[in-house]
Amino acid sequence: MSADPSADSGPRRERRPSGRLQGQIVTVLVEARVPLTPGEVRDRLPELSYSTVVTILTRLYRKGVVTRRRDGRAYRYEAVADAATLVAGRMSRLLAAEPDRASVLRRFVSTLDAQDEALLRALLRDPED
Repeated sequence: MSADPSADSGPRRERRPSGRLQGQIVTVLVEARVPLTPGEVRDRLPELSYSTVVTILTRLYRKGVVTRRRDGRAYRYEAVADAATLVAGRMSRLLAAEPDRASVLRRFVSTLDAQDEALLRALLRDPED
């Protein structure tokens, strides 16, 4: 008889969405104001493993969100844009993939709380504010 793979095998950490991890790492890079190695990023985000930091930095580099340059055996990474730009880009890519954009936008707006809806309306009236 085999063990049930869905059985509880002890406490499990809840996985964070990749986008949130990317946002955290970009924020660290923006706030540092100097290029950081993966180890230096990891020092600022001790809840993450070194391999997770390297994986996320590599993905961000491939997306063009960060730049990197060789420094000895490691790379130093620098943010091209802030976390808000990263999220906005992700939202734009998701919207671009949908043929019925009006329905997607309508449903998105219907999920906003009153404050966010008011903010969105204000931004649409005057995007420079």
